[in-house]
Amino acid sequence: MKQQSEKNTIIESLIKKYKDEKGNVIPLLQDIQDAFGYIPEDAVDLISKRLEIPESKLYGVATFYAMYRHRPGGRHLIQLCTNVSCMIMGAEMLVNFLKNRYGLEEGGTTPDGRFSLMIMECIGGCDTAPSMLVNNDFYGNLTKEKIEEILEKYK
Repeated sequence: MKQQSEKNTIIESLIKKYKDEKGNVIPLLQDIQDAFGYIPEDAVDLISKRLEIPESKLYGVATFYAMYRHRPGGRHLIQLCTNVSCMIMGAEMLVNFLKNRYGLEEGGTTPDGRFSLMIMECIGGCDTAPSMLVNNDFYGNLTKEKIEEILEKYK
């Protein structure tokens, strides 16, 4: 974890980057999450003070969108699609597989801190359902075996 002074420096530079932009909340929160892996409470407090945006508005945005995390996660984020196409092609079985094989619950992290799991409504891979993202890498036509093979690459 970054030291608090380094953390504040990063937050302040991101606030400065978006200070004069309209619609700055979503990209600012995304950059904060990219920097820390989640949106820390102290970042919301600092953004609120510096940009004079009520904390309630910031939390409203951060909790509305599924892409935002509110606590530290694993080193790698698995986003498994459960939209209609993926469900028809076996996504529910894959969710159960991740739970049983890796101890991953939706929104949870493996005991070793290696992976976090986010269930997504759609990641745009209907033609290769079931599909998932690991970090920003897309994988489709998934099976239990293929998931094990993929996750082995992310040590």
